[in-house]
Amino acid sequence: MAKKSVATLQTGSKRLTKVIKMIKKVDSKSYSFVETITTPDAVNDWLSKH
Repeated sequence: MAKKSVATLQTGSKRLTKVIKMIKKVDSKSYSFVETITTPDAVNDWLSKH
């Protein structure tokens, strides 16, 4: 089970989105977090790859 969090950042004239995805590790009961800053139109592509 993975959860996602999306926050929108705005710097100058360029809009950016910080994406954080929580991924459950297979071999243990712990979770890891993967995050990146990307453009709003590339969020769904990034989430489907990770």
